[in-house]
Amino acid sequence: MGMTMTQKILAKKAGLDHVEAGQLIEAKLDLVLGNDITTPVAIDVMKNFKKKGVFDKDRIALVMDHFIPNKDIKSAENCKCCRDFAHENGITNYFDTGKMGIEHALLPESGLTVAGDCIIGADSHTCTYGALGAFSTGVGSTDMAAGMATGKAWFKVPGAIKFNLTGKPSKWVSGKDVILHIIGMIGVDGALYRSMEFTGDGVANLSMDDRFTIANMAIEAGGKNGIFPVDDATKEYLAAHSDRPYEVYEADDDAVYDEEYTIDLSALKSTVAFPHLPSNTKTIAEINEKIRIDQAVIGSCTNGRISDLRIAAGIMKGKKVADDVRCIVIPGTQKIYLEALEEGLIKTFIEAGAVVSTPTCGPCLGGYMGILAAGERCISTTNRNFVGRMGHVDSEVYLASPAVAAASALCGYIAAP
Repeated sequence: MGMTMTQKILAKKAGLDHVEAGQLIEAKLDLVLGNDITTPVAIDVMKNFKKKGVFDKDRIALVMDHFIPNKDIKSAENCKCCRDFAHENGITNYFDTGKMGIEHALLPESGLTVAGDCIIGADSHTCTYGALGAFSTGVGSTDMAAGMATGKAWFKVPGAIKFNLTGKPSKWVSGKDVILHIIGMIGVDGALYRSMEFTGDGVANLSMDDRFTIANMAIEAGGKNGIFPVDDATKEYLAAHSDRPYEVYEADDDAVYDEEYTIDLSALKSTVAFPHLPSNTKTIAEINEKIRIDQAVIGSCTNGRISDLRIAAGIMKGKKVADDVRCIVIPGTQKIYLEALEEGLIKTFIEAGAVVSTPTCGPCLGGYMGILAAGERCISTTNRNFVGRMGHVDSEVYLASPAVAAASALCGYIAAP
């Protein structure tokens, strides 16, 4: 019986020749990730361990990104806790205000994640790095603590769903539309604790930024992880961002999949997820009413990369954000912010009437800088739209691509680019 990509990585990290779905294994970790919300909890857990210190100061990344710059005393105390821990343990990869980014945009950019890695992070969207052909998944702070101390983690080997992508997306259709279509098709629990493995000739027609977006939202379908094959685009990205050696794994021809789907990318349309689930999707063509918005957010770990900002700026250039609409643009990292500045994208956003923030998760989790009041609606390029996700429980969040979010900000209602 053959193995999937994910199973091959887990077998290697567990020191086994073969694993299969449902098997319990202990695997070595290449990276353990935490942020300013989850790391303090893990640090507190570690105080109860007999073993003191971390397994490898170079294989832990602590990224201050959720409430950065600190929004209140509690967030400042959380960051101080992480900062002190990083100093005490000599942690190499500690990222704070001015030197940071939204974690899932920052780590690949910094070369800390490569193909064949086994990565855990105390953040549900850690599955982003599957775009590079790595196994990466979100865990709780207790598992993060154990990972930081031992460099290992227990896993139940996941089964898999195969998504065979064909064709080429049309203009304005991006990775966000692909994953929203898939989640709308299989539901928020359609891939529960399974690996979502994307393959087919259509993969070559998706940029790395598209793939990061798709892998990032695997968790929104309940997936344990999302993963892409390593092709020329992946190798080019890795060569540009990392000097670490990497390993390429390919699924066996006789690998076992629970389900298989074929998706023609050329047939997909701009897609919007309505409140209050990422699976509650409609294409732009299926929206028959003017759904007025109060806010548009363009950014996040899902869609805050330079290609996303270029798309949004291209639509907004020379135009104005609609009256009574607040448009917030958040570059994913400091490097992306600087690129956008040098390319004139920031000027475009500001002239259009938008505001541009330092990198932060901020509004995505209802943290700050973009909280919604009762009855307000936001169209957002973020990845989650549960009840109260961005503020008041009586507010609404609509998920969309940067193109749709930008066009909607200009119109004052959800609109096609």
